[in-house]
Formats: sequence, C-alpha cells, structure tokens
Amino acid sequence: MKTKMKKMMMLAVAAVLMLSLAACSGKSSNSKEPSNLDEAVAMYQELMEQENQIFAKNKKLWEKVFMEADKGMTLQEDGKNYGEFLLDTIESAKDKFTEDELKTLKSGAEEIKKIEEKLTMLEEKYPKVAEKAKENGSTSCKDGSASVPADSGNMDEFPAFEGKDLDGKKVSSKKLFSGNKVTVINFWFTTCKPCVGELKDMEALNKKLMKKGGEVVGVNAYTLDGDKKAIADAKKLLEKKGVSYKNIWFKSDSAAGKLTSGMYSFPTTYVIDSKGKVVGKPIVGSITSDEQKKALNDLIEQAMK
Repeated sequence: MKTKMKKMMMLAVAAVLMLSLAACSGKSSNSKEPSNLDEAVAMYQELMEQENQIFAKNKKLWEKVFMEADKGMTLQEDGKNYGEFLLDTIESAKDKFTEDELKTLKSGAEEIKKIEEKLTMLEEKYPKVAEKAKENGSTSCKDGSASVPADSGNMDEFPAFEGKDLDGKKVSSKKLFSGNKVTVINFWFTTCKPCVGELKDMEALNKKLMKKGGEVVGVNAYTLDGDKKAIADAKKLLEKKGVSYKNIWFKSDSAAGKLTSGMYSFPTTYVIDSKGKVVGKPIVGSITSDEQKKALNDLIEQAMK
C-alpha cells in the first residue's frame, strides 16, 4: 500500500476523536441511570470523553493499528458496534503487534464496545441526546485548551484540479466552480464514523443547494489516484446511505491531492464561490449539530452574495 494511503489510515484515530468535540477532562462521574434528557446528555458526553481517553492513552499504538490495517480493514457498517469494528481491525493486523500490545488494544476495544452499547441505549431512549450533546459542546474546553485542533484555513483559492467522479466521468475544478453559485466540498473517508454519520445531512444540504444553483461534492480520501477497491467501497456506502451528490477523486501528487493527504481532521468541509475562491475557514468536524450547520450556512450565504 502506498505511503500516502497509510497516512490516511492514521487519521481514523483523529476521526474518532472528532466525536468528542464536547468532551473536556475533569467531568464528574455519572453512573446512575438518567431520568431526563439533560442527565442523558451529561452521561453521553462523559461516555464520549471516556472513549476519547482510551485512544489518547495509547495514541501511537492506535495509529499503528490503522496504519497496518491497510485497505483490507473491515468496512464500518450501520448497526455494528464500533468496538466490534475495532476488534476486527486489530485481528486483521495482529501479526504486527507484540502480545502485550495486542492485549492493550483488545482491552481498549472491549471497553469501547461497552461504551458504545451504553451510547446506543441512550440514543434509543432519548433520540435527541447525540444532537444535544454536540450542541452543548464546543471545540474548546473552559480552560481554553482546544479539544480538537483547528485547521488554519489560510488558502485564498481552492487548488485547481482535473479529476473524475466515481463513475469515471471527467470533472474539472474550473467548470465545476464556475457552473455553481456555491460549491461545498466535503472531505471524508469510508471508515470514518463521524464522516459517515453526516452523509445524510450532506445529502439534504445538496438538495437545498441544487435549487439555488449550488451543490455538494464529496472527496473520499481513500479514492485518490482512482483506487478501484476504495471507489467500490465508497459507492457501496453512498448507495446504502441514499447519497446522490457527486463524489470525485484526483491524483495524489496534484495540489488538490496534496491538500487531501495533508489534512489531519476528517470530516472537513470547504465552501467555494463561483470564482474558485475559498470562503472563510473550513468547517472541521461533522455538520450534524445546529452550531456547525449555522457556521456552514453562514459561509454558503456569504459565497452566494
């Protein structure tokens, strides 16, 4: 597997951490069963922080899991516990770890499996708990320390590219941007849980933008250079999610490809105007919360002025 793709696998750890945008250390324990939505939200956030800490404690080891797993790692499916997904991934790369490392990784994955079971219970009992947990949080803790690094976003124009969509049709940045009043480019990858979680929101946004002369375009980081297996996996998932908007790829050694390979947080979303100019800073993290949706919508309105 190429080095650039191994680098992408490392980002899976960062993607999991993106789920904890609201989580900060020092929260009190809340082990009793919640009796209302507010208590459920507090418990949800605490559980996400626990999951975050499992990855943070052995960050290098988890990065190695995703590096060694290669593209053969199991596709994260709806309804499958994320802990089970991690256990499958660890099993697929077990020959790359020592006995002690495997013990640590499997123990962590088992803990995450239990946490995910509790999160699922909360989501079933309180359908709005995940959304509320994200709304109540922010990208920084009360002490001012960032829970997720912010993208500098210092880029005036989006890199020009000549690429293709997942069906092999040619796509050029010049025609794409000039043909739209606004283009929302969403960077994601197939095994990124928060990326997959926002696909339906991106589909809904695309339908709204199409009526206004704009569109959403996805860039799956695994599909760079037209990787056939990655494209097949992406198409399978997009079809399952009912996603109709265009997804594209370009060469990894192009400027747009280097932007994708150098990205450290997924999902990340850029807003581009009709002249190919980047509007504001990219939205780092999923846009499923009201706060993120507002930030994205503000940029879209700015682009269409």
